[in-house]
Parts: sequence; C-alpha cells; structure tokens
Amino acid sequence: MHLKNRDFWICAVTTFVLDQITKYWIVQTFEVQQTAAIIPEIFHFTYVTNTGAAFSILSGKVEWLRWLSLAVSIALILLACLGPTLRRWEELGYGFILGGAMGNGIDRFIRGYVVDFLDFKLIDFPVFNFADIFINVGIICLLISSFQKTPTSKHKSH
Repeated sequence: MHLKNRDFWICAVTTFVLDQITKYWIVQTFEVQQTAAIIPEIFHFTYVTNTGAAFSILSGKVEWLRWLSLAVSIALILLACLGPTLRRWEELGYGFILGGAMGNGIDRFIRGYVVDFLDFKLIDFPVFNFADIFINVGIICLLISSFQKTPTSKHKSH
C-alpha cells in the first residue's frame, strides 16, 4: 500500500505529538507563570496561558480561533487526501502547519487557551510553543516551494 503525500503525514503527526508531549510535560511540571532558567537571562521555560492568537494578539478572542484551527486542519487533511500529489516542500510545509494547527487547536478546544512555555528573555520575545515554531517552519517551506520552478512541457515550434 502506497500512502499518498507520505512526508505530509509524517510531519503532521510528528509535529502534533512533539507539541502535545512538551505541553503535557510543562503542565505537569510547572505552575502557571513559573519559570526555570535553561540559560539564565537568555532562554527559560516559562509556563503561560495564551487566550489569543500568536504572541497573545487578540487575547480573549479564543472562540473563533478554535474554529479557525479546525477549519485549517480539515482543509489541509482534505488537500492531502483528495488533492494532487504534493511536491516535497509543499508536503513538509502543509504537514508542519497541520501539526501546529492541530496542537494549538486541541488546546483551545480542551483548555480554552494555548499552553506556551518557550521564553527567549534575551530578546524579550513573546512566550511560544512548538506548534508555533512548526507553523512558521511550514510557512518557510511553502515559501521555498513557491520559488521552485514548476516543470513545463516543451513544445516544438514548426
């Protein structure tokens, strides 16, 4: 049996599992707002809850975000199942985005907020999680894909 868009599914499942395992570990190990320095003053694990979008934009507007995550997830699953065989960078990009959307979407549906914990203190960056990273990696993969030449058929002129 040949699995269509195999790398898409591998990326999606791996991303989702990594995101959920790390969030589970943080929730079981830390109290909300608790921080632990991994590299003091540079990188910490800081458990925060995010009721908004990326970087806490639209904080408290989680209701429509949960449905957006679900819609994006369903659309990407349908694309991989019913659409064409994707090019490699597209498979990776869409797979990473699906895994991240499902990871944050599950949080929104089950908890009502997203668990964030990766805290770069050095640059005062908003706290985020692996789903956020993989969504951005997926976007980069799709950008790379968009710069690749698509095969064209050669026609002989007479």
